[in-house]
Amino acid sequence: QVQLVESGGGLVQTGGSLRLSCAASGSILGINAMRWYRQAPGKQRELVAVITSGGSTNYADSVQGRFTISRDNAKNTVYLQMNSLKPEDTAVYYCNVDLFRSGTWRDYWGQGTQVTVSS
Repeated sequence: QVQLVESGGGLVQTGGSLRLSCAASGSILGINAMRWYRQAPGKQRELVAVITSGGSTNYADSVQGRFTISRDNAKNTVYLQMNSLKPEDTAVYYCNVDLFRSGTWRDYWGQGTQVTVSS
């Protein structure tokens, strides 16, 4: 069984910062790409940032220069440092991770953590 446990969400004022964490646990034999998505009320889920196993990163245009994705392979954890937050960043943030277990690769989702940015 695999668990992705997210933490770090909360309420912050415009211009503030938050750091999200997502830790994977269970019978994991390998981890490939790790991603953060977000979903605002009434909107589709969108990809925010991705980091490959080699450390390459990519960001949505809306967060480029403000958010930083990183990973700690020893801890099976991915982070999202969010700076200069705006009200439009308000959403539920989900981690999504490619894991190898039981002889196959598939992606897993965290439970989501709420980020609210007040104006």
